[in-house]
Amino acid sequence: MTTLYAPARAASGRQLPIRGLSYHLEVWGGQQLAAPERPLLLLLHGWMDVGASFQFMVDALAAIEGDQRWIVAPDWRGFGRTSPGGSDSYWFPDYLADLDALIDALSPTQPIDLLGHSMGGNVIMSYGGVRPERVRRLINLEGFGLPASRPEQAPKRLRQWLDELKAPAALRPYPSADAVAARLMKTNPRLAPARAAWLATRWAQPDAGGQWQLLADAAHKRVNPALYQADEVVETWRHIAAPLLWVEGADTDVTKWWGERYPRSEFDARLAVVPRLERESLADCGHMLHHDQPAALAARLLRFIG
Repeated sequence: MTTLYAPARAASGRQLPIRGLSYHLEVWGGQQLAAPERPLLLLLHGWMDVGASFQFMVDALAAIEGDQRWIVAPDWRGFGRTSPGGSDSYWFPDYLADLDALIDALSPTQPIDLLGHSMGGNVIMSYGGVRPERVRRLINLEGFGLPASRPEQAPKRLRQWLDELKAPAALRPYPSADAVAARLMKTNPRLAPARAAWLATRWAQPDAGGQWQLLADAAHKRVNPALYQADEVVETWRHIAAPLLWVEGADTDVTKWWGERYPRSEFDARLAVVPRLERESLADCGHMLHHDQPAALAARLLRFIG
């Protein structure tokens, strides 16, 4: 059996009522650590991930500055230990509303530092433009957005959604935590075995029969019937007032996801509308930056948030 990663700064778990759901939070430190120059750092994970995924980066931050920062990483609705709410589909505006309610509960008067990875990065970009007064610093880890949609895609998309609603959604079970860890390392070969073994116990849990079930609502697999309106999304980006740090992995290849449907030049044009932008590329790093290079990411993050 692989030795588990040992967190240097262990998190405590907390459940918080948010919009009719029980939201699970990974919490490092407490509100007493918050100050105007060092506010709450809120970390938002990507699709099919969990808040505990940021543990390696949090440990790297602590190695540089000690345990002096209040950090919170929620599990999004229907992921990890946050309740799904019984929906058969998931809607992007709900993530914005959940985030708004989380900030109301955690830091109602003081602007926060807000970081999001992948899907979480997309959420924070729109939120930063819609609620600019709530954000002191904004950090986007490869939240690229999606290819622009076309109206003629709507009939096929809606039909697909209706068809998928008729079929039970399911996620593959795994025979053991080691099998979950192996799956994580297959997806990301840079993920060290000890980290994968630790993360597997946060990403999945055993059922009564001993099978390891992913901590995610299978309904997340269903296609979204709402087309991605790129022009509307970018318009929210124009209203971001906080300084933005964009961080990407030097080895990330977006053509593997979208081919030529969303060229890098189009993303760069979108990002250019943000008024106050810094960009960083991390060497020997792919999409899972907080797993691949947590120390380098933590150092760059601290230079940005101060």
